[in-house]
Amino acid sequence: MVSPRVRLFQLLSFLYLLNVSVSKVELTNIKCTSLDKDFADFEYCFLKSVNRSYKYFSLKTNLFKIPITKVTVNFEMLQRFNGYKPWLYNVTVDACRFLKNPKSNPFVDFIYGFFINYSNINHTCPFDHDLIVDKVPISFMDYRLTHVLPVPTGNYLVKSNWMAYGINRAKMNLYFTLS
Repeated sequence: MVSPRVRLFQLLSFLYLLNVSVSKVELTNIKCTSLDKDFADFEYCFLKSVNRSYKYFSLKTNLFKIPITKVTVNFEMLQRFNGYKPWLYNVTVDACRFLKNPKSNPFVDFIYGFFINYSNINHTCPFDHDLIVDKVPISFMDYRLTHVLPVPTGNYLVKSNWMAYGINRAKMNLYFTLS
């Protein structure tokens, strides 16, 4: 006969392995739109599937009126229920102030953590160069969305509006499925 401790360990191990094997993030689309092409424009914004196991997204924004000293960003996370509905977060942050103290807003810090290691957006204002987010792997996003901050399964949209000097200059929508 097997002891209750062994059974409990087996059950916990099974549940852990079930969670690890079932949870998976799949990017479905990325849309980048410049709302003021005289101020900034996207050189590229795409998802790339190299093979079945390695997928990534990249984007590059060309800035035309530099240096930029005042940036505000709005992040909104929506889940699909008969259309995309507000899910949990809708946060607006002063990006220059946030970059001085990233721990000041935990949700924005979580979003920023997705691309900080793959980007040149890693310093405070002013921005006097093009902004690049290069080859963010889906496996990294999968780990953050299933282990760091477990998100329920479903279809999601992360919308972001990028404003400079109080004018909406660009927006980016990232669509993904968590199964």
